[in-house]
Amino acid sequence: RFDRLRYVEIKHGRIAQLAFLGQIVTRAGIHLPGNIDYAGNAFDSFPNGVAALIGPDSIPTAGLVQIIAFIGILECAVMRDIEG
Repeated sequence: RFDRLRYVEIKHGRIAQLAFLGQIVTRAGIHLPGNIDYAGNAFDSFPNGVAALIGPDSIPTAGLVQIIAFIGILECAVMRDIEG
């Protein structure tokens, strides 16, 4: 049981580090090049932080659902606690 808790704590710590790094990078004005969809919206046309999730210029709901589904797939299929 202790090893499982240690594994989960390390995993959550790494995710928190990546989230913090993502905030710092986007707040510095560094965005991915190109468009995020076929409508021509660029990555830098969306606001930073929580404003990207809620508000008038937020990411569309379908895009948010895709992001959450992708994270769920990673959690269940890729980032597994494999014994041995």
